[in-house]
Amino acid sequence: MGTLLHRSCRSSSSVQCLEMTTKRKIIGRLVPCRCFRGEEEVISVLDYSHCSLQQVPKEIFSFERTLEELYLDANQIEELPKQLFSCQALRKLSIPDNDLSSLPTTIASLVNLKELDISKNGIQEFPENIKGCKCLSIVEASVNPISKLPDGFTHLLNLTQLFLNDAFLEQLPANFGKLSKLRLSLCFQPEALEHIQNLKELWMDNNSLLTLPGFIGKLKHLTYLDLSKNRLESLDMNISGCEALEDLLLSSNMLQQLPDSIGMLKKLTTLKVDENQLTSLPNTIGSLSLLEEFDCSSNELQSLPPAIGYLHNLRTFAADENFLLDLPREIGSCKNVTVMSLRSNKLEFLPEEIGQMTKLRVLNLSDNRLKNLPLTFAKLKDLAALWLSDNQSKALIPLQSEANPETKQRVLTNYMFPQQPRHDEEYQSDSDSFNLALWEEERQKRMTVAFEFEDKKDEEDSAGKVKVQLMMLSYLQ
Repeated sequence: MGTLLHRSCRSSSSVQCLEMTTKRKIIGRLVPCRCFRGEEEVISVLDYSHCSLQQVPKEIFSFERTLEELYLDANQIEELPKQLFSCQALRKLSIPDNDLSSLPTTIASLVNLKELDISKNGIQEFPENIKGCKCLSIVEASVNPISKLPDGFTHLLNLTQLFLNDAFLEQLPANFGKLSKLRLSLCFQPEALEHIQNLKELWMDNNSLLTLPGFIGKLKHLTYLDLSKNRLESLDMNISGCEALEDLLLSSNMLQQLPDSIGMLKKLTTLKVDENQLTSLPNTIGSLSLLEEFDCSSNELQSLPPAIGYLHNLRTFAADENFLLDLPREIGSCKNVTVMSLRSNKLEFLPEEIGQMTKLRVLNLSDNRLKNLPLTFAKLKDLAALWLSDNQSKALIPLQSEANPETKQRVLTNYMFPQQPRHDEEYQSDSDSFNLALWEEERQKRMTVAFEFEDKKDEEDSAGKVKVQLMMLSYLQ
């Protein structure tokens, strides 16, 4: 059913509604406006989304002078009538998920159009005179068989966002670099990017890219690059040319190593290389002095480079599901880490320097081979969640000091040590039997539990407890 989103009267009098019903066609009935005599009603926004329309309703053209936004989403419209383009006040035209095969040349008449959404259609090309829509700033044309953009696109100097994922674009116009305001492009074939040197964000995830061309390094203004879920086996060393890069997402590829040049990305704050085939990390990773989030989970790492200790701004570190046998002593220098997850490795001991990571609040050590914890672990006063087993019933289980029977040194331990290798069979509860009623009672307690820290009782620490509690609950759930 068509919906009237916004209406106003040229006087401040009350307004009646526009009633529309849908069978195969929209039938519009305008209830007369109870305004001063001779004054007409103004319709600026109409929504005909999900109405099973096969054509644009003719009633729309009654408001061609005032209509500013038109939504025709998710119908079966195959053609746009010429009359539609007489609505020269139109600022937003939304026609995604229809059956359009082309855009008429009369679209150039929409000189005030700022946003155009034609995604999920069968459109093969834009008309050359799209250049007449000089106010266009956002174009969403994803999921269309578009093979090229006309030269007229280079005249859209106000274009800031262009979305073209799941298209067949092979090249861009030679002067595409003229679009100096363009900041976001979700696209297509990488060869088409060479001339967009002002690009700030580039999303190429969920494709089948095997390699990344060297010219990626020419994108010196790029701050965000998402290459996750491709088939990349290597990362070109010219990635170092992206000197402004802050976020680099390489998750779910086939990377076997990272180039040494990655250490030249001095502004990087987020690096995700999880779910690859990395057997080692380059020492140059220690040069990423601004790095705050680092995820190298689900790889084949047997060790971490000592240079990781130079990541003084690191806040979140995850290295789950690797083959780590130990941690470098230098990791203790990462004193700002609050969340660290080392689940499913082969760790047999932790270095004493871990006691220097005094801001740690959440630490996951489940599914390892630890026999105990170093005595310095007791210095982690802010620790609120320590996971030693996947079926652990409480986030933090008290630790006791005792002498290591092998080394005679004092260590920390509890009944969950020494850890046993994980088996694929279903885990039993860490109680003798599973009691559904007790489990539900415990679950309810978790929703309200607040961890008390002995040494800090001020307001700032209380705020920290809330954050840690929420973070912990995400693990529990």
